Amino acid sequence: MDNNTFHLKRTKPLVKHMKHEIIGDNLQMATIHLVPGEGVFAEAGAMVNMSGHIAMESQLAGGIISGLKRAVGGDSIFLTKFSAREKAGFVSFAGTMPGKIFCIRLIEGSSFIAQRSSFLACEETVTLDITITKSLRAGLFGGEGFIFQHMTGSGLAFLHCCGDIVELDLKPDEVIKVQTGLVVGFDHTVNYDIALVGGITTALFGGEGLFVTTLTGPGRVVLQSMDLARIAASLIPYLPKPEPQNRLT
Repeated sequence: MDNNTFHLKRTKPLVKHMKHEIIGDNLQMATIHLVPGEGVFAEAGAMVNMSGHIAMESQLAGGIISGLKRAVGGDSIFLTKFSAREKAGFVSFAGTMPGKIFCIRLIEGSSFIAQRSSFLACEETVTLDITITKSLRAGLFGGEGFIFQHMTGSGLAFLHCCGDIVELDLKPDEVIKVQTGLVVGFDHTVNYDIALVGGITTALFGGEGLFVTTLTGPGRVVLQSMDLARIAASLIPYLPKPEPQNRLT
């Protein structure tokens, strides 16, 4: 099995999926090989290169309602569809930050919930939608926001994380606590919430913030080792500061 491919719990026989490969170490690129009749949807601007005969067009994947839902969540209304019409070819995608690309194999009857910013591309047989977190406090303080990407159907979906990938398979009622902002995605059977990090002294001086994300099994959880907000915050002290302008008197 590809180390970058994660399988959701199988409820029906696994169907044949398109050939793909994930290239690189920390600046990865996913190359998908298409045969005539196959197509993939991708986030706008994710394409790196492709065969000259691959067709590319913007589409309202899922219809106008799905497009409006994506717009509400801050994403583009349109997705870009890449398809092979007359002969086989390839198309490659990459994320916008240093990190890993991993592949989720969706089976009919299962679904996966992910950070909106993590979506890269998917087979056209995968249905993309959004879902809203059930907990108000989790939406406010969880670090991932109120709106998640909700993927159903059957096929491959490619996601991108910041840093390295951590994959966990939680047992029923098993709980894991995670720094806010480091959850990439999880099975729909996993309960997502937040909790206070500890006592007031720990919250003020522990360096972990006030809250941690809690994930309760059963189901698969995918975490990232860092997030873009922390990278940006760590660079701020080293950025050049503007020189104060001399005022004419």
